[in-house]
Amino acid sequence: MTLRFLTILAFVAPTALALPAPVQAQEAAGAYLATRQARYDSDYAAAAKYALEALKSDADNPLLMESAVGALLATGDVARAIPIAKRMDDADIRSQVAQMVLLGDEVARGDYDAVQARIDAEHGVGPLADGLIGAWATLGQGDMAAALKEFDTIAAEPGLRGLAIYHKALALASVGDFESADKIYSGDSDGPMQTTRRSTLAWVEVLSQLERSEDAIKVLDDTFGTDPDPQIADLRARLAAGETLDMGRIETPAQGIGEVFLSLGMALLQDTSPDYILLYSRMAEYLDETDVDAIILTGELLEQLGRYELATQAFARVPESSHAYYTAVLGRAEALRSSGDLEGAIALVAELRETHPDLGLVHASAGDLYRQNNDFAKAVDAYDAALEIFEAQEGDAPWVIYYSRAISHERQGNWPPAEADFRRALELNPDEPMVLNYLGYSLVEQREKLDEALDMIERAVAAEPNSGAIVDSLGWAQFRLGRYQEAVVTLERAAELYAVDPVVNDHLGDAMWAVGRTTEARFQWRRALSLINEDTPSQDVDPERIRRKLEVGLDTVLEQEGAAPLKVSGNEG
Repeated sequence: MTLRFLTILAFVAPTALALPAPVQAQEAAGAYLATRQARYDSDYAAAAKYALEALKSDADNPLLMESAVGALLATGDVARAIPIAKRMDDADIRSQVAQMVLLGDEVARGDYDAVQARIDAEHGVGPLADGLIGAWATLGQGDMAAALKEFDTIAAEPGLRGLAIYHKALALASVGDFESADKIYSGDSDGPMQTTRRSTLAWVEVLSQLERSEDAIKVLDDTFGTDPDPQIADLRARLAAGETLDMGRIETPAQGIGEVFLSLGMALLQDTSPDYILLYSRMAEYLDETDVDAIILTGELLEQLGRYELATQAFARVPESSHAYYTAVLGRAEALRSSGDLEGAIALVAELRETHPDLGLVHASAGDLYRQNNDFAKAVDAYDAALEIFEAQEGDAPWVIYYSRAISHERQGNWPPAEADFRRALELNPDEPMVLNYLGYSLVEQREKLDEALDMIERAVAAEPNSGAIVDSLGWAQFRLGRYQEAVVTLERAAELYAVDPVVNDHLGDAMWAVGRTTEARFQWRRALSLINEDTPSQDVDPERIRRKLEVGLDTVLEQEGAAPLKVSGNEG
């Protein structure tokens, strides 16, 4: 599924170049091309700027208007998109994104008659959304009975039952019919309902309103376990204390329609491009600016699209009082890290560790950032804090934290605790290729338990046969075992899969030297040197050692290092 304003841009250039005045034509074409490039780069702010500039000299160009509306909506600037969308509507220019903006404006103003007229004229968002929006608009017109019939009609359509009855339950709860809403959530009236986090929380609020706190707590425990995240833990504590929860989900038809956009956006996450879903999340925000889930979805989509500044701005809108504040801060940190500001990300999460010291995820995230910054001692400290919390709460912490702490130990040369953590990670996830590969490769480097190491790496290769890094580990293990001919074949495959990695080329050079292919070995070593960025040194490859090999050969370097000489194993004759 793609937006019309994305797919039709290819047809704009001929229109722009056909302007009557040559100078205006050049200006419009240039602005359009800049718009298209910015849109291609997901640079929505720039795309909006260029489209608005182009419209000054070509005010009636429908494709430029559509580009401007789409870019403005993507940045969250619905107010500036509305007048342009109205011009398109007045000119009878059909555009999905413009119709989405106009519908959102009508909902925000409470003009549900206009919403219904738009849907009846098939000028809405699209068939999937329009049915649910129309049902909520009917409720906004004051006809609950008709709205329920519309939800039931949608529920009868293939694949839409779960979404329709969820919105039906929300609508019932919004008018105070908690008993009927509970029957839907429990499955008593409309059959089993697909469980999501949002539907579960909506049901819990309904049960609380019905003064059934024990049932609400049971729903929370059955769904989220007895060691939930901060929001669930807070709700559980308040229910246990006898507090009646507010109906914080959906209280108005406008919020219900905002939920339609959010529900559809989340449903499309696996199959649709993030720039399309972004329009839905932005509209959900516009109709309910307090919807933290919509804000966080917007931030995550922008981060995926590489618009890190906009992502940071989105996450920053989540208030510190929100249950999802820590999630938003971690999102901001990831956006900063992705943009290259690793120090800024570290500082942000360091503050979060002070305000949320009981969250293992926060400490683990700090460990990841320290590890990426090669500050392995601080990474270990952060992982220690995370593991202490997880082990106290759950018994078994996530395997990935042991794995990450193991890497941090190994990078510092602390092999015994590193091996222990790798093996603990494998106990929790025995077939994880990353752990099998890293532990196997490390054992090879330690020249310990080589047969076990080879078995681990072979299992990792079987799981990830197209991973250049893992295939390289297998070749290197074969080399360490003296199986040089096999190592050459394997490492040549690794170099095909991972052509720009200096470690792979260095290993391949060593293996080629061992089988007498010295000219090719020197070529691989030179290639390895060319791929090393000496401004960001790596512990995995030593450029000075490669230069010595080029000068005197691998045998002499091994002798100088006091290492065992190359020796072909018996199975190679």
